Amino acid sequence: MAAAAELFAERGYGGVGIAEVGNVAGFGKGALYHHIRSKEELLFDIMTVYMFDLIEAAEAIIAQRDSPEDTVVQLSRSFMEIMFSSRAEMTVCFREVHALGTDRRRDVIQLHVRYRELWERFLDEAVAAGHFRPFSRIELKALLGMYFYSFLWVRDDGTDKIQAIADAFSGIVTTTLSRRATSAPAESSIRVDPSQNGQTAR
Repeated sequence: MAAAAELFAERGYGGVGIAEVGNVAGFGKGALYHHIRSKEELLFDIMTVYMFDLIEAAEAIIAQRDSPEDTVVQLSRSFMEIMFSSRAEMTVCFREVHALGTDRRRDVIQLHVRYRELWERFLDEAVAAGHFRPFSRIELKALLGMYFYSFLWVRDDGTDKIQAIADAFSGIVTTTLSRRATSAPAESSIRVDPSQNGQTAR
C-alpha cells in the first residue's frame, strides 16, 4: 500500500494503472487482486489507514486525563509523527478524494469528522473546567487546518524537527485558547461553506 501511495502522490490516481502498482509492490496481477479487490479499494485504504491511526492515538491520549496543556502537546506530537510517516497517504487523500464513489467518500469524510470531534469534546471539557476560553467552531477548524495542511511543507529533516514543529503548533493552540486571548467573531456573523470542515471537503 505504501508503494501505491507514493505512486498516486507523485503521478495522480488517474495516472497509475493497477498493473503498475503490482509491479512496484512486487506482486503479479493475480497476486495483487488476491490482496485488493479493486483500484478504488486500494485508494480508499490509503486514505483511511492514517486516519484510523490518528483517531486511535487521540483517543488514548485524551483518556489519560492529563492537564489540558499537556494533552494538547501530546495530541500535537502524535499528529505530526503520524503525518511525517504518512505524507504520501495524506497527499493522496487531499488530492484524490473526489475519485472515490459516494459511499466511500462519505466514509473518509466521516473519519475526519470523528477526529475533529475528539478535539472538540476534549476542548469543550477544558473550557467548562476553566482552563481555556470558549472558542468558535471556525477557530477549531482553523487550528486543525494548521496540522492537516502541514504535510504540504514539512521536509524530511528528522524527528527532532518534527517534534519542534509539533511543540510550536501546541503553543499556538494553547495561546489562542488562553483565557487571556480575545475570542474570534461569532460564527453567526461569518458566512461559512457548510461543505468544508477545515481538512477536507465535507
